[in-house]
Amino acid sequence: MTLINKIDYYNIESLLSEEEKMVRDTVSDFVNSEVIPIIEKYYHDEKFPFHLIPKLGEMGLFGITLPQKYGCAEMNNVAYGLAMQELERGDSGLRSFASVQSALVMYPIYTFGNEEQKNYWLPKLATGEKIGCFGLTEPDYGSNPGGMVTHAEKVDGGYLLNGAKMWITNGTIADVAVVWAKLDGVVHGFLVEKGTKGFEAPEMKGKHSLKASVTSELVFQDVFIPEENLLPNSRGLKSALMCLSQARYGIAWGVVGSMMACYDTALEYAKSRKQFSKPIAAYQITQEKLVYMITEITKAQLLNLQLGRLKDKNQAKFTHISMAKRNNCEKALDIARVAREILGANGILNEYPIMRHMNNLESVKTYEGTHEMHTLIIGEDITGFPAYDN
Repeated sequence: MTLINKIDYYNIESLLSEEEKMVRDTVSDFVNSEVIPIIEKYYHDEKFPFHLIPKLGEMGLFGITLPQKYGCAEMNNVAYGLAMQELERGDSGLRSFASVQSALVMYPIYTFGNEEQKNYWLPKLATGEKIGCFGLTEPDYGSNPGGMVTHAEKVDGGYLLNGAKMWITNGTIADVAVVWAKLDGVVHGFLVEKGTKGFEAPEMKGKHSLKASVTSELVFQDVFIPEENLLPNSRGLKSALMCLSQARYGIAWGVVGSMMACYDTALEYAKSRKQFSKPIAAYQITQEKLVYMITEITKAQLLNLQLGRLKDKNQAKFTHISMAKRNNCEKALDIARVAREILGANGILNEYPIMRHMNNLESVKTYEGTHEMHTLIIGEDITGFPAYDN
């Protein structure tokens, strides 16, 4: 029995299709056998496990919801969510890699690109032969991406790109960057290929979080982008924000995997750790903590499942996604901290995954929209009043 089936207090298993369960269990087995045994070392060494990329491609986890004609699996959004949940049960960095490849690179090429762009890039990205990254956030513009200063200027045969992006997952290793820049004051998407003159992507070091993930800067100095590398159907900041909604959806599911890993570790530890002649799981305060954890996991599972069903019917609003991202990230971080309390001093050891998940979740709670920004997004939706400056 896989871990995920043990943590299903409300029999949510009965609400899944056979295909959805197959995807979940396949990724779960992969994480158990090939990720969990190695990830602590990669995290410690601040390296990404590159050898897993082809295997993720073989399982169809890149662009999993996109059409088969482009080499993708064409599965539903619940299957995609369950896959992200299991990857993050291994490590947030691994799920981040898959989320960026799928939601922030393949999705915009599929949605805003022409057939030539889709036919060239999507099959290669689907197998992991090519790696992509997404450039929106800038050193001075995170929560306010519309203030970006990166800009493109029309020249003969294409565009000249200048500016910089920050906190870019996969940036240093990417073969192509989906970069958002202002052209005549309007935001557009551009495909910037690795090795283009004037384009650099130095890796950011010294992180205490997402250490098994590549995080980079993107720097553009008079970078020539040929006309055919403009995403022709992208126009306005809304296009970039549509991509973020896809990524936030995967995050909402992914952090439930972190919750599960922390809860399962704490539960098993509490049942075996004895103090004052009995397991600490037999004490009321420990039970209260465990009950809190399983309750929040169950609520997050139900929130995600309904969100996935709405998304498959094209009925999910971006505010629905904000609610799931906001709630689940906050509760995942809370659960990691409570799990560490249950393990006491042992909770800081890399023998257990809790501190690694906790550190990762500090970033996951922040990226793709901070907790505060998602609060204001939902607040505006329910009141009609925007509470942030335009």
